Amino acid sequence: MARIILQVIGILILIPVVIIVTLRIDYMNADGPSILFPGGELVSGELHSGTDPDWKFTDDIFTIELQLNVPMASRRVFIMEYDGKVYVPSGYMKSFLGKIWKDWAFAADAGDGKGVARIEGVRYERRLIRIKEGPQVKGVAAKLAQKYAGGAPGAADEIENSINLGETWIFELAPGDT
Repeated sequence: MARIILQVIGILILIPVVIIVTLRIDYMNADGPSILFPGGELVSGELHSGTDPDWKFTDDIFTIELQLNVPMASRRVFIMEYDGKVYVPSGYMKSFLGKIWKDWAFAADAGDGKGVARIEGVRYERRLIRIKEGPQVKGVAAKLAQKYAGGAPGAADEIENSINLGETWIFELAPGDT
């Protein structure tokens, strides 16, 4: 009887694992990520040329699709505009889960950071530049708190502290050739 129960438990564990692995592999070559899984190269949508737009329109956008060229993969990330530039955060960078789940941020910081951001169907060639200090840290932290933490009291200071401690990383999406 115990053997049958263990087999049933094993099958119940195996089914979701197989589903998750299958979906992960399936999205590896997709045109963009799913909500949970990274995707492949961002190929659809008009490629923006010319001067950058007024990025304030991103205040109404919750997430964007961001692709790094090395390694070639895309994911969904938060976005915020501050002082005419756009930034993306990556949190939990010192946690065990962050070190696994946020591999894109480690790759962007260690490599050339070249990639593509797809925002409302338009692709923008970008270069991710990690911001560790400077006057924009306070402004980006305030914008992140306002947009994603509902402007909770003290949230901007907590985020700024998290950035200063290296627990949250901030990248500017600077113009750049891919």
